[in-house]
Amino acid sequence: MLGAIQFGVLAACIVLFVPMGMAGWHLSRNKMLFFSGALFITLAVCVHLTPYFPSVTDLVASVSSVVVYDNRNYCINLVNDIVWEVKPRSDVELVNMNVSKLDYYEKRWDWAKSRKVGACGFQKLDKSDASDLLNGSWVVVAGDSQARFVALSLLNLVLDSDSGRMNSIRSDLFKRHSDYNIVIGEIGMKLDFIWAPYEMNLTDMVMSFNQRRKYPDVLMMGAGLWHMLHVTNATDYGFHLKNLRSSVESLLPFSPELGADGPVTGSVSIRSPHLFWIGMPMLINGMLNTEEKKEKMNDEVWHVYDRALGASKLLRQTGGPLVLLDIQSFTWNCGPRCTDDGMHYDKVVYEAAIHIMLNALLIESHQTL
Repeated sequence: MLGAIQFGVLAACIVLFVPMGMAGWHLSRNKMLFFSGALFITLAVCVHLTPYFPSVTDLVASVSSVVVYDNRNYCINLVNDIVWEVKPRSDVELVNMNVSKLDYYEKRWDWAKSRKVGACGFQKLDKSDASDLLNGSWVVVAGDSQARFVALSLLNLVLDSDSGRMNSIRSDLFKRHSDYNIVIGEIGMKLDFIWAPYEMNLTDMVMSFNQRRKYPDVLMMGAGLWHMLHVTNATDYGFHLKNLRSSVESLLPFSPELGADGPVTGSVSIRSPHLFWIGMPMLINGMLNTEEKKEKMNDEVWHVYDRALGASKLLRQTGGPLVLLDIQSFTWNCGPRCTDDGMHYDKVVYEAAIHIMLNALLIESHQTL
């Protein structure tokens, strides 16, 4: 190896200095041309010498990989950056129809029109694209009623608003305090909704995945509203979120016996599931439908709970394992015209969450449309 390096250096010196000397002799009156020739020759020598120095090659490769990785993280951090347009609808027919007040407003959203966000190429996916992305996947959505709306929106997208089928699905999915599962045979996608209103329920669910060594491909979960109403103790909430974080981190199923690329028993390979946290919505206190909710779920309590979530380091933005679906931001910007009860929002909010998830999934899985 040493002999090869010495030979390479000798060859480089000949290639570099002999032409430069000749160029200097003949082109001494044209300094710009001399400089250009010297620069070209030097760069050529560097290119030819690089293979003789593995450390240089490794450095170039590592820098390249870091740039790609940072770009993924960069776009993940921007994927929730959306803007809303909410305005009264002009459909005069609505005045004489028995419809919800939510239908009196037209609601549109899109990613912010900034250069940073535009560089990530986010886009709303149609049924075909979403079906291709989730083809053969096991998707688990777990949590409270907010998670039910997220599951409903995902099914609505992949089934392309098939009204008859969706009416039946909605009826079964929204049975009080119950689990739900469905297989979309057309694309081989299985979706499980797990009723898990408390953080401890989510932890138990994650532990069951590990015990069975069977992991979903996509896991979306979130909790907090029930704890806020029935326990009203942000310290306790934060404690259980930290336990959840530890359990979720164990979902990274690396096996010492098999190595990072070996298979495990289950529906997916050794790779980690794609993990998402369904954030809590903004609560409009004056619109909440019981006095108990108005008392216990006020702005001050909400913000203490939100700080507990940040302190738990559960989210990717605080060094944790879960990518945030920022329902807080969506509901705040959509506003009171997007909710009937100050807690559950119009379907367009949860549709946005699904498109955020799908775009993050594209980034995480190194795919493009």
